[in-house]
Amino acid sequence: MDPFNAGWLSILPPIIAITLALLTKEVISSLLIGIVSGTLIYAVGMNHPNILMGSVETTFNLMATKVDFNILVFCTMLGALVYTISMAGGSVAYGNWAIKRIKTRRSSLLATGGLGAFIFIDDYFNCLTVGTVMRPVTDRYNVARAKLAYIIDSMAAPVCIIAPVSSWAAAVGSSLKSTGAFESDFVAFVSTIPYNFYAIGCIAMVFILCVTNLDFGPMRKAEESAMKGDLGDANASSHAVKASEKGTIWDMFVPIGALIVFAVLALMYSGGYWGEDPAYHSFAASLGNSSASSALVWASFGAMIVAFLMFVPRGVVNFRDFMDGSVEGMKMMLPANIILVLAWTISGVCRDLLQTPIFVQALVTDGGFSALWLPAAIFVIGAFLSFSTGTAWGTFGILIPIVVPIAQALDPSLVVVSLAATLAGSVFGDHCSPISDTTILSSAGAGCSHIEHVATQAPYALVVAFASFVGYVVAGITHGNLTISLVACLGSLVAMIVGLHWFSNKKEAAA
Repeated sequence: MDPFNAGWLSILPPIIAITLALLTKEVISSLLIGIVSGTLIYAVGMNHPNILMGSVETTFNLMATKVDFNILVFCTMLGALVYTISMAGGSVAYGNWAIKRIKTRRSSLLATGGLGAFIFIDDYFNCLTVGTVMRPVTDRYNVARAKLAYIIDSMAAPVCIIAPVSSWAAAVGSSLKSTGAFESDFVAFVSTIPYNFYAIGCIAMVFILCVTNLDFGPMRKAEESAMKGDLGDANASSHAVKASEKGTIWDMFVPIGALIVFAVLALMYSGGYWGEDPAYHSFAASLGNSSASSALVWASFGAMIVAFLMFVPRGVVNFRDFMDGSVEGMKMMLPANIILVLAWTISGVCRDLLQTPIFVQALVTDGGFSALWLPAAIFVIGAFLSFSTGTAWGTFGILIPIVVPIAQALDPSLVVVSLAATLAGSVFGDHCSPISDTTILSSAGAGCSHIEHVATQAPYALVVAFASFVGYVVAGITHGNLTISLVACLGSLVAMIVGLHWFSNKKEAAA
């Protein structure tokens, strides 16, 4: 399909998709309508003899060329792995093991955060597992269910977005690949990790609060009630999988560890570490030359084999249940896979058919927009869109193809920072949105009222978001200086936590 320079019309598809997503709070239909509007513009511009069929034909032809089958297979197999591990009872066994060894309230909070950091391969798996495992432990030490839900939520998407081996990394890598601006989507993703201030800030805040107990706002009240025995639990619908009573902690650790080890080895293999070219016979060089999507498929397949060999021969899960559970896990990933396909397609419509990057570059370079505010502005836009739609994947799928050419035109040194700001804003909006899947799963996994979780978490998320905004402003001023901007972000985060805790003490004393 030949490209058509549509000028200002080239930005209509993402605008339509974004507007509909904000109005309907439903991202799949919004993305699809945005795609069709773009192919309609293309059909008219190319004088197609049958505009209606031309739009439909172009839509699905483009979709077929843009789908990264490896990523879809990885996400699907990851869903199967998540489900079968839960069926085997490994997470429940870990919870029973932890109850016998965790002796203090602080330790129970730190263990919850640590487990969330360990389960970084998928946010759904994270939310479902951590809640099931740690709720009996935190209940023993009168930790508010709202606090548990906050830790679960803050160690789900924020951890996955900075983990090189995760479903999120695969999705981001595919969006980066669609821009054509990077030789290696894996290296491009890894380069954004230090600049993802929101994810780093969320993780830092969780452990600061676990160690110091500097709670404030509604969460402080929830914790005070919990210490009196009112944990704030609710009869929320359970998303837990029926677990085998024969499972051990190794039924969780070994398959996840196998996935990580296999992923690293597969990345090295696909990058030519054991190949004929000596230029890639080093770890860093092979990763830079690797195919992340293929490597993750191989790794997830290997992890499924490990899980099968661990569970079925021992009778932890019988063969039929293992296969049925695998299918159920695959079904869990269907919404994410649909969003990925549509995000790839609308990216192709804008970039390949309508030449949106050319129009945006000309608009920015001629409009006098200052690069100083670019990372901060992108962070805010990504946060607003993600909060309104409840999905980070759909947000960065729409924004990345637009952000890259803008950053390249204004200040090439800010491309990586701007990409990181896109991912950070998407995670922030998804983190605190009441219609986000992870928000819902976190409250359900913790046994907390969904409304209470949203209300108690929002002030914490906003504090981290403000600190991240400060970091991105400084990054724009310093042209991406990591040390200065990260110190500014974390410094403002700590100052706000201490200040808000002091204000809560003062307000309570005056009451």
